Amino acid sequence: MSRIKEFTLPDLGEGLTEGEILAWLVEVGDTIELNQPIVEVETAKAAVEIPAKWAGVVTRIFHDAGSTVEVGAPIVAIDTDPSAGPLPSSSSPPGSPASPSGPGDGAPAGFSGPVPSAESLAAVEVAPAEGAVEPGLIGGPAPGGRTAVLVGYGPRTVTAKRRPRSGTPTASPTATPATPPAAAPAPAPVAAAAPPVAAAVAAPPVPAAPSVPAAGASARAGAVVLAKPPVRKLAKDLGIDLSSLTGTGPLGSVTRDDVQQAAAARVAPAAAPSTSINGSSAPAAAAPAAAPAPAVFDASREQRIPIKGVRKLTAENMVASAFTAPHVTEFLTVDVTRSMKTLERLKARPEFRDVRISPLLLVAKAVLLGIKRHPMINSTWSGATNEIVVKEYVNLGIAAATERGLIVPNVKDAGRLGLRDLAEALNTLVQVAKSGKTPPSDMSGGTFSITNVGVFGVDTGTPILPPGESAILAFGAIRPMPWVHKGKIKIRQVTTLGLSFDHRIVDGELGSKFLRDVGTFLGDPEGTLLSWT
Repeated sequence: MSRIKEFTLPDLGEGLTEGEILAWLVEVGDTIELNQPIVEVETAKAAVEIPAKWAGVVTRIFHDAGSTVEVGAPIVAIDTDPSAGPLPSSSSPPGSPASPSGPGDGAPAGFSGPVPSAESLAAVEVAPAEGAVEPGLIGGPAPGGRTAVLVGYGPRTVTAKRRPRSGTPTASPTATPATPPAAAPAPAPVAAAAPPVAAAVAAPPVPAAPSVPAAGASARAGAVVLAKPPVRKLAKDLGIDLSSLTGTGPLGSVTRDDVQQAAAARVAPAAAPSTSINGSSAPAAAAPAAAPAPAVFDASREQRIPIKGVRKLTAENMVASAFTAPHVTEFLTVDVTRSMKTLERLKARPEFRDVRISPLLLVAKAVLLGIKRHPMINSTWSGATNEIVVKEYVNLGIAAATERGLIVPNVKDAGRLGLRDLAEALNTLVQVAKSGKTPPSDMSGGTFSITNVGVFGVDTGTPILPPGESAILAFGAIRPMPWVHKGKIKIRQVTTLGLSFDHRIVDGELGSKFLRDVGTFLGDPEGTLLSWT
């Protein structure tokens, strides 16, 4: 049995077909343990850490961070028996090069460094004849005429050298200087005496001789100027000839600043000559400041964000829901002053002292009691079977905004939880969502959702239904407002609720009664509990 085992990207559930590698938690050569987290992967559901299936030594990482990998594709190779000694060439991991053989001790053509030993798996072979090895495999020809090798092995790295530009003379200690074209002016006597190495460098001009073009200009003649497309467009708009500029960017490329400085120098008026006043000379007025460069509207001032992962799935679900379920939204403004007082009393109770509670806890409790009184709110439309499926359990979803987009994890069977247990479950759900570690199982199977837009200072909204749910409640900000209370206008704590529902299942009467009951509970939680139970 092979010591090298390839660990493939597992199916993380919910029919996901791919994942993006966010970060590697190990490197090649690291010794890992069984179930040790080795890579963080983002799927369309959430970001998860994947543990190792075997203990051993990491011998290869197939995909860098940022790569999107299909489920079932190998992502890492692990040597499961590193104590057995170096790997022989026949036990190399799949796709690794074979041991060198033949004349020259296996050194490939053009290889100038020492040939590594076979025991270190660092040997490199010349690519076989075309057709002998499948292109792209280790040891075979790769695109561009390269030879595929193991990651981290291969010919030694040398400093890259830029190919001379077309039309630019190349100096060489042994090369004979090229004969100048017939149309070019004869070189000055000083230049004729220069050694061959300096033949490409123009000699200083002799005062009596005609002017000679600058060396930079002659080098640019007939050559392509390096500049990015936005810089070329800016130069065209400003009427600047790129070939007349000396680039200050990498490899002598012309930058935006180079173009703008040239434009400013061109539009700045020359110094005005001094004028004579009563026979005396007076300096001319100072030249006005150069006009600012015109605004540019192109890719250099744009940001592009790839649509992938959680954001991509959320967008697909929202589009499917918006154009599948006929949405209706109703609003209700509620005096929640008594709810806020109830929260203060709960915080003072011993069993709630170590639990963080917020108004969302009472909203969740109101929803659970409202569903108990109106079960059709907690149902799903099944087009495949032409049925309305009424759920006897409530998986209460709470919309959470994360760095990767909006997710809606849910508290499983929330209707069976007491008030303290519900508070703990909500706290845990929010904390895990903010950390980006929500597992896919916590984001599936929801039956009713709450979106708390009040934390952003928003009064309410018209939320879109999560797929498969028949209603969602928007909970707005709680504000002190003038309110008629017991026949008098007083300052009370007021909020606005927004309920969106699928009109195929929930008609106006049912939706209105449910929203009314939620508002009634929030208006007087303690009194409602006594009357409903």
